[in-house]
Amino acid sequence: MAIRIFVTGGTIDSVDYKSEEEAPKDASSAIPKLLRDARVSVECNVDVVFFKDSRFVNNSDRGILLQKCRECKEERIVVTHGSITMADTAAHLGNAKLEKTVVLMGAITPAKKENSDAQFNIGFAIAAVQFLPKGVYIAMNGRVFAWNNVRKNIKTGYFEETK
Repeated sequence: MAIRIFVTGGTIDSVDYKSEEEAPKDASSAIPKLLRDARVSVECNVDVVFFKDSRFVNNSDRGILLQKCRECKEERIVVTHGSITMADTAAHLGNAKLEKTVVLMGAITPAKKENSDAQFNIGFAIAAVQFLPKGVYIAMNGRVFAWNNVRKNIKTGYFEETK
């Protein structure tokens, strides 16, 4: 079973800026190295869809991501995403009723920094996407949330259920 990984930027890839003019011009993702370092043995096909600070991800970007999810041959997809608007993107994908399993994940600390949660979170998301039924989920810090029952608690930095 192959897994498609769509990269969209976010803290996991150290994509953090104050205005769109400051956006990085080249997209060099940490995801391939994270997969090697974590010794992931599942076939993962990695594609950069866009490379943005999630504060600047808009519905046009989400539409592009949705189209990529629809068009890819894999039935199991992991999306790396910044945590600030991850729940919004999960809702966009969830409302589309994809007939695939999609797991969004990211990191609170960039992958290249010491004590990052990135390696754990990518491994956790890859495991989760293999076992979850069709639908859209967020997998962060050892927990899995349905797309329509999740938010990020800005004060704690953790995701939590809304209901």
